[in-house]
Amino acid sequence: MTDTLDTQHSATVKAEVLSEALPYIRRFHGKTIVIKYGGNAMTETHLQRSFAHDVVLLKLVGINPVVVHGGGPQINAALKRIGKQGTFVQGMRVTDAETMEVVEWVLGGQVQQDIVMMINEAGGKAVGLTGKDGCLIQARKKLMNDPERPGETLDIGFVGDITQIEPAVVRALQDDQFIPVISSIGYNEADGQAYNINADVVAGKMAEVLGAEKLVMLTNTPGVLDKNGQLLRKLSASTIDDLFADGTISGGMLPKISSALDAARNSVNSVHIIDGRVPHCLLLEILTDQGVGTMITSH
Repeated sequence: MTDTLDTQHSATVKAEVLSEALPYIRRFHGKTIVIKYGGNAMTETHLQRSFAHDVVLLKLVGINPVVVHGGGPQINAALKRIGKQGTFVQGMRVTDAETMEVVEWVLGGQVQQDIVMMINEAGGKAVGLTGKDGCLIQARKKLMNDPERPGETLDIGFVGDITQIEPAVVRALQDDQFIPVISSIGYNEADGQAYNINADVVAGKMAEVLGAEKLVMLTNTPGVLDKNGQLLRKLSASTIDDLFADGTISGGMLPKISSALDAARNSVNSVHIIDGRVPHCLLLEILTDQGVGTMITSH
């Protein structure tokens, strides 16, 4: 009798969850959601599996997920194998010619194909893209301001600034019910040079150009934390400026938060920085009342 009651209770809970998801499915049906995929969710097998199932389910209920990925740990591992050490300036990887070759091979090859295969095995239809495909991500060399020498710039190698995103190939794939998986590599059409671009920056710009309903960034933290380690559930542009000024947001979080804020200011309805270590974090954030991170708005 107890087993029967437990089964009934479990079924009731599942039905309640499905019922809770219904208004969100209705609200986001036909809308694009750009997902920046990285962190532990990208390297731990059970989290990879839950991510792939989440993406496929979103597609099946009529939402259009677009996955943008980096691959920092995988790049670091590949560099280590050839005796190189990765270095960063203001959250950006210093990328010489040899490192750029590794970035292209790891992101556009190994990592991208792993994600595509994972989504396809979960029942989706994923297609991998880099910036060169359909002139998707056009870029130029990035020069960063030198904080120690005002007015001068730092050369960090083949790191790119996005000059243009041409979304036609992404929209064509969406129309045919495919799930685009985009590596954060840009190209310069004039000389054919590839550029390493921070995946958070690519995700933010992609969300803007596609007119996405949401930009969701998976991280290795519960979201944006204050100096006491407490989760900040909602941030506005003015609050973020204060967090930049007092050093609460620094290092690898700088490009992430900057890209999130730019997207929020440029027509993306909401930006969410969520904990990729939580199984099915995408479904929890998008289709339930229970958020799992920080939401950023333009005001």
